Amino acid sequence: MTVGKTLRTELSVFERHKRDWLKSNPGKFVVIAEKTVAGFYSDYESAFQAGLKKFGVDAAFLIKQVWEEQPVYLIH
Repeated sequence: MTVGKTLRTELSVFERHKRDWLKSNPGKFVVIAEKTVAGFYSDYESAFQAGLKKFGVDAAFLIKQVWEEQPVYLIH
């Protein structure tokens, strides 16, 4: 499976569960690989370390913060 296709699958899992996760884990970072949710973490570093531990350094996994609307950052 290509990385692009994997990330589409993971983003689809995120969007499918986002409404429930907004209620139970707002602001947390979720770790997803394919259709497996590895958990929710209070900071990116913890989520990244958990993803490495669960899926390994060669695996593609998504870390995404659970927000209703994703913040937009402008860099000048």
